[in-house]
Amino acid sequence: MSAGQVAALIAAGAFVLLVLLLAIPLIKLGRTLDEATIAIRKAHMNTDPLFDEANTALTHVNAQLERVDGIAANTQAVTGNVSALTSLFTATLGGPLVKAAAFSYGVNKALKARRRAKQDGEGKHARRGKRRGGRK
Repeated sequence: MSAGQVAALIAAGAFVLLVLLLAIPLIKLGRTLDEATIAIRKAHMNTDPLFDEANTALTHVNAQLERVDGIAANTQAVTGNVSALTSLFTATLGGPLVKAAAFSYGVNKALKARRRAKQDGEGKHARRGKRRGGRK
């Protein structure tokens, strides 16, 4: 064997060793890709029921939102009616009610002032009132 043949034999052995060392990670990568493929298939199979349930839930939510819209519209109508009733009450009874309250306040003030004047008057002229027959 010549030196060139020995070198070619060593190079061929190194190449076989290199191929074996690279084959191990490639085999592991192939297994990983197989597992990923299986996981994706399983996930794809399980998504159909999930999407069906999500569609059902969204249908129920939309129905409830339609109910809430109806309730909100009714509430808005009631609010408008209450506002109109308040305006009507203010227009019809508000003025006379304010006048009656002002009148009763004035009468109350006048009565209190009269009582005070009477009490002050009795205090100054208490003897005179009792001499005339005991009137107060």
